[in-house]
Amino acid sequence: MKAAVFEAVGKLVIKDVEKPVLTRSTDALIKVKGVGICGTDLHILQDPPAHPAKMGNILGHEFTGEIVELGEDVYGYSVGERVLIDPHPGCGVCDECRRGFPDNCIPLYAQCEEPGHPDTIGIFSPGAYTSYVIVPRQSLYKIDPKVPVEIAALAEPLSCVINAVDKLQVQPGEFVVILGGGPIGLLFTMLMKANGASKIIVSEPAEFRRKAALDCGADLVVDPKQESLEEVVAREMGAGADVCIEAVGPLLPTAVRVVRAGGRVLQFGHDETVNPELPIGVFLKKEVVIYGAFIGKRSFEKTIRVMESGKLPLEKVVSHTMPLEDIHKGIAMLRRGEGLKIIIMPN
Repeated sequence: MKAAVFEAVGKLVIKDVEKPVLTRSTDALIKVKGVGICGTDLHILQDPPAHPAKMGNILGHEFTGEIVELGEDVYGYSVGERVLIDPHPGCGVCDECRRGFPDNCIPLYAQCEEPGHPDTIGIFSPGAYTSYVIVPRQSLYKIDPKVPVEIAALAEPLSCVINAVDKLQVQPGEFVVILGGGPIGLLFTMLMKANGASKIIVSEPAEFRRKAALDCGADLVVDPKQESLEEVVAREMGAGADVCIEAVGPLLPTAVRVVRAGGRVLQFGHDETVNPELPIGVFLKKEVVIYGAFIGKRSFEKTIRVMESGKLPLEKVVSHTMPLEDIHKGIAMLRRGEGLKIIIMPN
């Protein structure tokens, strides 16, 4: 089968690989239906990389598929069922998993060579930029087959956003600023609107994404290269936003500056090459609360309900679908800010 393999720094190669074979009774073989190109994949493929990954690995961690084979110890599932996949399964028994932090798991069966990282599917173990992938039973979640593949493939990022939103506890009537209008920023925009935010400002330099943010519920969009975001927030929100969501990576100082006294900041953007300097004086005087959020801990069940309800316009986040052989085209479009979520259809 064809697969997109992280072969060297900055190099993703489509090559022939062997179809995987079940070797553990607790695993399932999944036929990939759709897999999203994630911003993390772009970070992995930077030179130098902005996110770690295992060299020689098949990438692709945002995916949905169909069960084609089950290990004898995988209960409650059947061949032919559509499933969502949690690519951060954890082992479920180590101290970090039991404390509720599977992203810091030390799996019993890990093949990961990066200390402190779990055997994350599509980053440290073979992923879904291919036709078939093996996943452990704890990664499986059933999804109604009526949910379109391109929507179901949003499960992993949506679960991460839902986990983050749970931390913020946004109340009806609050002001929200979102830094970044990529797929993650758009998902946050939808959920902030659903939570009753009275005004949402999205800051995004790409025109294509600013228009998408308005479609997803933003009240106002700002091009930070052309306007002062701080001036716009002061004009529209007075003393500042109640909440600012940083969905880019290096903009934590901006987030601290645009919230009001007692405001909450969520750092979600992940770029390991940056270390922004925090404006300590502003942070202290405003008594800002800063949250960090990473993966979709305990949020896949909610994600399924959101998808199956059809109450959020998730289709607005998906700009393109492409076959596997066009993955480099999709990556280039995302780097130019000409796409939102691009879903690869390997089969």
